[in-house]
Formats: sequence, structure tokens, C-alpha cells
Amino acid sequence: MSRLLIQNYHLEVEKIIQYGGSRKETSIRVAFQNLLNDYCATKNFILIPELEYRTKHNTTVYPDGTVKDALRLPWGYWESKDQDDDLDKAIQNKFIKGYPNDNILFEDSQTAVLIQGGFEVQRVSMADADKLDALLTHFIHYERPEVQDFRKAIECFKTDLQTVINTLRQTLDSQNQSNRKFKAAFKSLFTLCQQSINPKINAFDIREMIIQHILTEDIFLTVFNESQFHRENIIATQLEAVVNTFFVGKVRRETLKSLESYYAVIRREAANISNHHEKQKFLKVIYENFYKTYNPKAADRLGIVYTPSEIVRFMIESTDYLLEKHFNRLLADSDVEILD
Repeated sequence: MSRLLIQNYHLEVEKIIQYGGSRKETSIRVAFQNLLNDYCATKNFILIPELEYRTKHNTTVYPDGTVKDALRLPWGYWESKDQDDDLDKAIQNKFIKGYPNDNILFEDSQTAVLIQGGFEVQRVSMADADKLDALLTHFIHYERPEVQDFRKAIECFKTDLQTVINTLRQTLDSQNQSNRKFKAAFKSLFTLCQQSINPKINAFDIREMIIQHILTEDIFLTVFNESQFHRENIIATQLEAVVNTFFVGKVRRETLKSLESYYAVIRREAANISNHHEKQKFLKVIYENFYKTYNPKAADRLGIVYTPSEIVRFMIESTDYLLEKHFNRLLADSDVEILD
């Protein structure tokens, strides 16, 4: 199968050259992109073109392709060059700019070079189907240490989360019996949620919301670093008021310490994402993984419900259009009030 894929790649390159009359990288790289995507499919990965990458120099670069899994973790990168380029010099220049060197594949349609862990591990002629197959297989199956850590953290999270949840439930029961400030704040939150969310919401639901808030607050702040959400969102503000009556200092540290490795890898991965839209997608994957572990049966009822970003974009753009057409205003204008 792999030999057939590589044969099809060479045929596609020749067809592009025959029809377009150009051997430039920008013309023919789509053929290698298709080949690499076929290899990605064997591990349920996908190759994303031109995805931004934040370098160690705090600049942004755009590899020709980034291999991603369903958790949105990057497994490798691809860069295509012109066959007339000095490939080694081009590779060196990319690394000077801060391109990743943990698992990156360079090719110029003649030669493929695989760099892993900062070192060249394979260099093959792309005319040799067997060697090219071995290189691509090695590239796709290489698991970066960061990916290994993330996967291990998720497994530990699945094991440790239930213990933390049980501890939190016991703590809430105890606070409800002995902490007046907690009881008053809980009652205010309960009333607010009945008015704002659903009159039929019950005390158990509120308790679960508090637990979810405790467990996911750090994740949200880590990914977006936008603490004003908790100052401006009335329900989040009231949730914080309840939490601050009991879950502070040593109690907080001791309760959540078993989940710290999970939070740590999220912080590390989030630090590499500069695009706000990509952060939204990353956060969605993290939350989905959380709710599958936390309470899959009630996730749709009590967890975060996502409106697809495409629909949100349509809602915003269409509202902006109508505002400008009929009122000569935009959503961003200071005198426009948004009622949600």
C-alpha cells in the first residue's frame, strides 16, 4: 500500500509539472501534502497547512504543515523547498528563525531529510520508494516527549479525578452544615441560577457546577489568561464567591495537587498557541476530555455546551451587517448593548 501511495505521489508531481510547466515548490508541494496526509490517516492524524507556531524567540512562523492528533497535539512538522535551493542551508536558516527541531521533515521533491530531537536521523532519495516509506513511517510514529507526557497526564487524570471529586463533594456537604458564609453564598448562587438559567435547577446541580468550576477554572485561565471573565460574568462571579468561602490556601493546594501534572502539561501546550481561534479549539478538546471522565451522562446538561465557531461567526457578522445597515452602528461601538 505504501509503495502505491509513493508511486501515486510521483505521478501527481509529473502531472503538475506537465500541466503547469513549473517545478517550483509552491506548485508541486500539494502532491507531497497529499502523500503525507495519507500516512497521517494510518494513525488518525491530519496534516494542517500553514498553522502558526510560536518560536523560542517569541516570534511566529508558519511551517508548511503540522501533524495534529484528535487532542490537537502537534506530532511533527513539514517544510517543502525548491529543488534548486541548497537544502542544508535552507534547513539551517529555518532553525535560526526558530522552527521546531524535535520532529520535522524537510524535502525538495528530490531528497527528504528527517530531523528528530535536534539531530538528523535520516536522509533519503525520494526516488527510492522503500527508503522514503521508512522515513515517512518513522516521522509519523515518532512520539515527542511532550506528547508522551500529555498522554500520561491524561491517564493519571482519569485515575485521580474521581478521588478529587469525591473529596470535593464531602467538603461541600461539610461546609453546608457548618459554614454560614458558604450557606449564604450558595443560596445567592442558587437563586441567580434559577433566574438566569432554569427555574427547575436544583441544589445538586448547583453543587456539581461548583465542583466543575473549581476543576476547570485553572484550565480556562491557563489557556486564555483572561481573568476579567470572572469579573464580568455574573454567574462566574457568584461561583467564585461561593468557592472563596472555603476553598482557599492549603485546602485548595492539597485537594488539587494530584491533578497538577495534568494542569502543568496543559499550561505548557497552551503557551505554544498564540492564535485565539486555535486556543478556543484546544480548550474545547480539553473540556470534552474532562467531561467524558467527570460525568459523561450529565455532561450535556451541566457541562459546557458549544455553539460551533462557524455559527458564532455567522451570528456576529450578520448582526454587524444589520446594525450598520439600519442603525449605522457596529457591535463594537460603545453605545450598543448586547443582551444574551
